[in-house]
Amino acid sequence: MPVTGQRVVRRALGRRLTRLRTASGMSRRDVVQARLGISEPTLHRIETGKVPVTGANVRALCWLYGADQGITDALADLALGTSQQEWWDASPVIPEWFKLYVGLEASASRMFGYDGEIVPGELQTPEYARAVFGAEQPADSEIAERHINLRMQRQKTLFARTPPIRLVTVLGEGALARPVGGEQVMKGQLEHLRRLSAQDTVDIRVLPFSVGAHAAMAGAFRILEFDDPDDPDVVYLESHVGALYLEEQVEIDEYRRVFDLISKDAVPVEEFR
Repeated sequence: MPVTGQRVVRRALGRRLTRLRTASGMSRRDVVQARLGISEPTLHRIETGKVPVTGANVRALCWLYGADQGITDALADLALGTSQQEWWDASPVIPEWFKLYVGLEASASRMFGYDGEIVPGELQTPEYARAVFGAEQPADSEIAERHINLRMQRQKTLFARTPPIRLVTVLGEGALARPVGGEQVMKGQLEHLRRLSAQDTVDIRVLPFSVGAHAAMAGAFRILEFDDPDDPDVVYLESHVGALYLEEQVEIDEYRRVFDLISKDAVPVEEFR
């Protein structure tokens, strides 16, 4: 089974509790007025998967919503996983906003991504990653090495799973034209991409400069898809200081449309020269 971190469990549990509350006809204010000791802001954070929740609180909410014993027991058991820590949760060098992404990435069934300027972290060689981090801080610093080791651990988590993730990535030609780390580093990186793309569950493609204007010129993105209906698909957008997670269906559909458009113009990395 794929790795399932606490943040993914929280999202699933929150959605199930929200459905139970909605089916009961109760608002969040109604729940607060029932005097369960749960404030409205706390209930909002529980339902959106932002905080861990105790089995006792789950049982109290299920009782209030009129859930049967089977559902109550199942959700109370699920609550145990909302406090379970994975390796990335304890890391002091991973920002909190990125820990959510690492947990989602580790549990996604499929991932579709576009990067126009850089080979993404999940596909980088150690040498390429060292050059990337070296552009922001001394490449031989302890912090840089810790980031590189964590990036390699992410890759191990992603590609050593059973069943494996289905990964489809489109790289802009600029990501391969820029000599990050020098000629030998880029040669090794391109060979690494070709080896990965030879796997049955990985498809890496390149969008050539010759295409000209294209649908993804607004920037990089990831689409993470999950088989569990209680774990909604997500579009992930990253900046230097944070990230945006889009879950509305209309937003996800738009990014799928964009990805389909650029995929048609991209060539397999094995054929790129």
